[in-house]
Amino acid sequence: MKLAEKVVLITGGANGIGRATALRFAREGARVVVSDVDAEGLATVCQEVEQAGGQAISAVGSVTDRSQVQDIVDTALNTFGRLDILINNAGTMPISPILSGRVDEWDRMIDVNIKGVLYAINAVYPGMAERKDGHIVNISSVAARLTYQSAGVYGGTKHAVRAISDTLRKEAIRFGVRVTDIQPGSVDTELPDSIAHEKIRSAVKDNMYAEESPILKPEDIANGIMYAISQPAYVDVSELLIRPVIQEN
Repeated sequence: MKLAEKVVLITGGANGIGRATALRFAREGARVVVSDVDAEGLATVCQEVEQAGGQAISAVGSVTDRSQVQDIVDTALNTFGRLDILINNAGTMPISPILSGRVDEWDRMIDVNIKGVLYAINAVYPGMAERKDGHIVNISSVAARLTYQSAGVYGGTKHAVRAISDTLRKEAIRFGVRVTDIQPGSVDTELPDSIAHEKIRSAVKDNMYAEESPILKPEDIANGIMYAISQPAYVDVSELLIRPVIQEN
């Protein structure tokens, strides 16, 4: 599938996987809409895309607010007239033992990782279904398949994304809309910085950045997303699990 003139919306697009994906898609000729709460980061990404010869606009907003998500989608539609691909990338990971009772952090993960995904789907799916064309990519995690100590709530949100993705895939078949759940393992992003529990944050970073344990780059996940998107229209890459060679679980 040639991406020239295709319009792609990427949530959580200011850094990490979102940024890498924006640059990757722009190089293929797609018109990119990046959204995030980080206005400065979005401006930098758009500048990088334009310097590389691509086209990008930013839409500042939080995926936790349904009206803001609709505004983001409306910005894409008003600017480019259509929206072909949604990449639900925004996420947060303030993991901690359940006994620590960090309920505010649990609420935040549920709002961003589950509700944010649903709000974006709700805003774009009807238009795709009407056109009988489109692709929704949800970024979950290897934690959508496994469970890890101190990551019960985070893993729960990612299990939910996997379930939502597969159910949507089954419902979207009749409309010709494809759905892909991307499940990254350890990736060098800012995500561990969202862990407020100091002991857990230190342990996660020590494990991820151990010299003998090279982890993935955001560009590796962007390439995986591109693989799923670029298949012929009759091919649906329903799930794609991407881990570093060294990662056992």
